[in-house]
Amino acid sequence: MSISKAVFGIAAGVLLIGVIGGAALLYANPGLMNKGDVAEPAAKSQLARFATGSIARLETPAELVAAPGYVFKTRDGADARLQDFRGKVVVVNLWAMWCAPCRTEMPTLAALSQAYQGRDVVVLPINVDATEDAIADATSFIDVHEPLPMYSDPKFQLPFELPGKGKMPQTVLLDRQGRIRAHFSGEADWASPEARALVDALLAEPAG
Repeated sequence: MSISKAVFGIAAGVLLIGVIGGAALLYANPGLMNKGDVAEPAAKSQLARFATGSIARLETPAELVAAPGYVFKTRDGADARLQDFRGKVVVVNLWAMWCAPCRTEMPTLAALSQAYQGRDVVVLPINVDATEDAIADATSFIDVHEPLPMYSDPKFQLPFELPGKGKMPQTVLLDRQGRIRAHFSGEADWASPEARALVDALLAEPAG
């Protein structure tokens, strides 16, 4: 082998080792990469420990944000806001008759509400159907699932005001101070032990 070929081979080997070593350094020290290259995971609160079972995809933001002041309607057509329920733990559920998973999980929300009757917990389903006929069907449907109340948002805007950004069904848990503490998009078993444990943890917190 000529001296020039030997020198070329050694140089190529050194270059390859440098590239591999550099890549390994980046994986071991992701801070060396540009911050825009990889999205940092959102910080979670201590409630993340309840993200198991049917609510394994539960989001529990560390940053506490007050629920929006958006106006929706009571069964009788009066204005209502999420702030009206401050002082209680609120399980807000956005649903529609056209949303099959919404209807499937409704009995579990009714069971959750039944389990906490007489305590500072409100299970608050808010229907987002738009037409009079659909709202009438929704009212008949919710009446089968006592003790759940009937609230509505025919403008279909509240789902976009909350963290799920329009996803359905969408469930949001508020603490006694009216802050968003957890949210879940999709169907879940809200009568499950893990869901009850989450509600119990919020109930155990001081009111103010």
